[in-house]
Amino acid sequence: MTAPFPLLKPAEGFLGLDGDLVTSYEDSRAVVIPFGLEASVSYGGGTEAGPAAMLEASHEVELFDEVFWCEPVERYGVVTAREPIIDNSDIPAALNLLESMTRAVLKDGKFPIVFGGEHSITPGAIRPFLEQFDDLIILHFDAHADLRDGYEGEHFSHAAAIRRVLDHPTVPIISCGIRNISKEEIPFYEANKHRITIHWGKDRASWNVADIVKPLRGRPIYLTFDLDGFDSSLMPSTGTPEPGGLFWEDAMAIIDAASSIGTIVGADINELAPIENLHGPNFLASKLAYKILNYSLGRT
Repeated sequence: MTAPFPLLKPAEGFLGLDGDLVTSYEDSRAVVIPFGLEASVSYGGGTEAGPAAMLEASHEVELFDEVFWCEPVERYGVVTAREPIIDNSDIPAALNLLESMTRAVLKDGKFPIVFGGEHSITPGAIRPFLEQFDDLIILHFDAHADLRDGYEGEHFSHAAAIRRVLDHPTVPIISCGIRNISKEEIPFYEANKHRITIHWGKDRASWNVADIVKPLRGRPIYLTFDLDGFDSSLMPSTGTPEPGGLFWEDAMAIIDAASSIGTIVGADINELAPIENLHGPNFLASKLAYKILNYSLGRT
């Protein structure tokens, strides 16, 4: 089996693997797709550099996972695509390119995880999943509902990412950590509550994880994680930070529970805007990616 696109050398790719941990494309179950689209950011910028920062920081992530009491990457293997040339002036074309990459990975029976870039990547990344899985459900971490029907003249804006996903009329979504929604989004949200479940950030202290993940039982799950879903004290390196968000243990509990009762089939992590000499958020994003893969593919 030949990789459908160029790959980075293992030492340059996700986790900086060497020795017995290096696997071929054919023998790897996970494929990292760096995709630094930055075309519609509306406050701070810098997401174009997010994927490279995540890959660099991942070389410092400890591979031993105390939850699984092993190095889970040994169980699944991972390779990393070389980031393609992206035309930031044409979001639809960029999303078509990303769609073709995730489709190729899915066709080969592997797990795509996309490193953004802004959140507008998700509607492109998810299209092949919607074609393959009739009962797909979305698990969404974010500070923002992203239900605008476009923003500042851009139909595929990062502020419309979830609205564009919900253009597909059958897919439901479970959103966690939302603490910013505009008046303009409310009519769509209220008309689609049968498909949209929001666990508001303001209620985090009273969340019940079992209740949050209950709709995911037995279903294929696509996980999209906008890093501003984390509290801004933990994740300042994002274009639209918000206070009152999730902390590490909150996210891990939900992802663990989701992977226990459903099957996470793909994921994206987006909106990292690296800040020079502040490496903590880059490392957090990289470790989040490793944990998503471990919970999704590393269980025995």
